[in-house]
Amino acid sequence: MKSITQLENKKVLVLGLAKSGEAAARLLAKLGAIVTVNDGKAFEENPSAQSLLEEGVKVVCGGHPLELLDENFELMVKNPGIRYDNPMVARALEKEIPVWTEVELAYLVSEAPIIGITGSNGKTTTTTMIADVLNHGGKSGVLSGNIGFPASEVAQSVTNQDTLVMELSSFQLMGIESFHPHIAVITNLMPTHIDYHGSFEEYVAAKWNIQNEMTSDDFIILNFNQDLAKELATQTNAQVVPFSTVEKVDGAYLENGGLYFKGELLMHADELGVPGSHNVENALATIAVAKLSGVSNQAIKETLSSFGGVKHRLQFVDTIDDVKFYNDSKSTNILATQKALSGFDNSKVILIAGGLDRGNEFDELIPDITGLKKMVILGESAPRVKRAADKAGVTYLDAKDVADATRIAFEQASAGDVVLLSPANASWDMYKNFEVRGDEFITTVERLKG
Repeated sequence: MKSITQLENKKVLVLGLAKSGEAAARLLAKLGAIVTVNDGKAFEENPSAQSLLEEGVKVVCGGHPLELLDENFELMVKNPGIRYDNPMVARALEKEIPVWTEVELAYLVSEAPIIGITGSNGKTTTTTMIADVLNHGGKSGVLSGNIGFPASEVAQSVTNQDTLVMELSSFQLMGIESFHPHIAVITNLMPTHIDYHGSFEEYVAAKWNIQNEMTSDDFIILNFNQDLAKELATQTNAQVVPFSTVEKVDGAYLENGGLYFKGELLMHADELGVPGSHNVENALATIAVAKLSGVSNQAIKETLSSFGGVKHRLQFVDTIDDVKFYNDSKSTNILATQKALSGFDNSKVILIAGGLDRGNEFDELIPDITGLKKMVILGESAPRVKRAADKAGVTYLDAKDVADATRIAFEQASAGDVVLLSPANASWDMYKNFEVRGDEFITTVERLKG
């Protein structure tokens, strides 16, 4: 982690906890800031606030009192989901207090160069593809950001031998000042989150913030299937590397079924491990990043051919209505589920758990499931899992099998949530093996998407 002094003794308000806010508060305290956290959830129901208080951080819970801003804060770091018309944020801006999101903090302390990925669709898949290609190609790509791993936490442990591969939302990109990726990717731009931004133009402007600090030594990868991207390409200091499935461009492109980079054939589209034209676009963006990063053609082809093939191990399946689905059917014990949950903000997770009853109690899991949005519980071990959920204060619903559980979880989910199949149990009470169980989850997600 870089040693920085600019936040020493600064009064900082962290607005909204969840996993990213908690990580930001800890990092700020480590950097010598005088930190106050403010969260709407009552202190008694807020394990994150309780933990921070024990570490000496001031906490204000159960509401957002405007008078808190009379304490002469010099900086606000807000949860990206909190809108700018929120009274606390609006008052901070009136008082000319800078408002950041945690990715700005991550940039300030990261020793690793950053590849930032944003866009309306395909962000998570492309981010994961890029990290996989880098790792297979002998580079160290470390996932962070909107993909479920708080950037300000991950950034503390990387070195200059790593690359931080960071998924970024428009909400996160509104709260940056000096953030400077070496490579930026915008997968595509579609009208979305207009309720948050007010207009498509404001949404695009938020996304375009990703390149504000980039120079001619940096690269921005844009989808030239869109005229808007071609227009934006004239408005950056970075070197533009386009990708397209509809025309030959000076970058990555599809031609006669082949995936090319600057005239060189790397593989064919029908060799990709994941189907669909959208995944051809994701693969082209990944190829551009990989070639700029010095990854061999062989490593690129091997990774993209098998991508999606490492199933059932915290596998990203798809996004429906801004709800992400992860298949961790390989989680046949408590430790595996603990590891899976560690990467997400519990308040946005609906966990599907339960399976073969081996007589285990699940008290060990209580700290990890505390704060979950909901659980959907199934299988022989359901009574034991429910006891742990009751002790953790988590609301749960019953399901007869994984397909039923997946449908129920989706019905309970809101935009921004995660549906996670991580059973913490073997599958043999219902399924031949964990692969069959995971495949049922994937198939159900596909049906839900239609």
